[in-house]
Amino acid sequence: MPRRNVIGGARRLARLLIGRRGKAFIIAPTCAMVKIYYTGTALMMTMMAATLAGRLCRVLIPVVSKPLLQRNLIRELHIMKLGEDQMSGVLRPGVRKLADIFTSHGYELRVAGGAVRDMLLGKVPQDLDFATTATPEEMKAMFTEEGLRMLNMGGEKHGTVTVRLDEENFECTTLRIDLVTDGRHAEVSFTKNWELDANRRDLTINAMFLGLDGTIYDYFQGSQHLEQRHVTFVGDADTRIKEDYLRILRYFRFYGRIAKEPDNHCPHILDSIRANVDGLDRISGERIWVELQKIITGNFGGELLVKMAECGVGIHVGMPETFNCANVKAVYERCQKAGLTPGDLHHMTLLASGLSSVEECVKLIVRIKCSKREQELLLHIVQHRDAVAQFTTLKEAKDHLVDLFIGEKKNKDIALLYTTELLKYCGHMDLLKGIKEWEVPKFPVNGLLIGERGVPRKKIRFAMRDLLEEWKKSDYSFDASELLDTLNLDMYGD
Repeated sequence: MPRRNVIGGARRLARLLIGRRGKAFIIAPTCAMVKIYYTGTALMMTMMAATLAGRLCRVLIPVVSKPLLQRNLIRELHIMKLGEDQMSGVLRPGVRKLADIFTSHGYELRVAGGAVRDMLLGKVPQDLDFATTATPEEMKAMFTEEGLRMLNMGGEKHGTVTVRLDEENFECTTLRIDLVTDGRHAEVSFTKNWELDANRRDLTINAMFLGLDGTIYDYFQGSQHLEQRHVTFVGDADTRIKEDYLRILRYFRFYGRIAKEPDNHCPHILDSIRANVDGLDRISGERIWVELQKIITGNFGGELLVKMAECGVGIHVGMPETFNCANVKAVYERCQKAGLTPGDLHHMTLLASGLSSVEECVKLIVRIKCSKREQELLLHIVQHRDAVAQFTTLKEAKDHLVDLFIGEKKNKDIALLYTTELLKYCGHMDLLKGIKEWEVPKFPVNGLLIGERGVPRKKIRFAMRDLLEEWKKSDYSFDASELLDTLNLDMYGD
């Protein structure tokens, strides 16, 4: 048999088994191992019975990257069915129409990732991500034929096409495998094998698919781990982390969401994290911050910050080497005793607990690229927490609020946020209640009135500051006339 016929036969076999078109082929049989022999004149194929724990086999050169070939993929597929009541929250009219479109064109469509996890936790997911056997080109042709508008075409190279249907945007992503990863980005290749796509995901609880008939497809015991509240990576933790170092932070975030105990981590996962923390230096501050703020305000936020510091994560995400773990624990415990959950506090309030100085705040801000409002809140708490900790009266809290709102002319809501977050940080729950109920009175004087008393224009702002202090001393009882009578004009002479 001519060599080209043998190679052609091998190509057709590979396409049949995995649906992959191009230069790289792999065979991923479900219940058998395939061995291919080229004898020079014939193609001899023997099918050998094997367990479900099979392995990938090399068919042609060039092939996909070595790490992919080394993974054991063939696992026991666990299938379960959700009831109609559980599916009712997902099967919105737009979703039904989308599913019908894919089915009518001969493609499979399933809900992927976090939405499946949330449904198993009894939640109704708001955002649905879809996975499909259709390639981007096939989806574009299909949606064009159906007269649907597509958005954000930049996701095509990663396999994602966004379509507008019934006033909703639906992201549909082709099943894929990672050919090459650098710890941040991946070069992907499309496939029709659902297990291979599941294998490239980070955590087992995020690697499940949901058919729109209610069938859940679980290749890596994600449903079992979810029931056990166990957070672990798909396959080898070290491999998964090296594919995208942000997965270190995603692990801690989902631990806070899923786990029932604050410190029940698998030792081998923490070892893999410690071995790969340097990789976080490659991740942008914006991506770091998205994950970090969710960790801080989630369950066990204080414990997880401490654990991250112990694993060496902190210094790579902007936290100082001297991150104050003891104070983090103290602030979280103080809030817990006061009946506050981490979600009741701003994430910057909680993060401030581990920082000892303005200098440490600035270094963190530079690394995580947080918003200006977040920066100012963090700095305000670190600068004023020691003084506010000494407050014993509501009058002191009122004065702090007035200094911000009237003295520094901050927006009223911002001034109230700064004041209330400081009171939460210090555990002053009685003062917090009082300050929320207090309406700041209108400051009775203005620059025009001060000028009419003979204060030079250049000195009006200084007089305004002094009158504000007098107003505070009067417990906000002085009217304009009483305040202006306190002016000492000799202090403002030229």
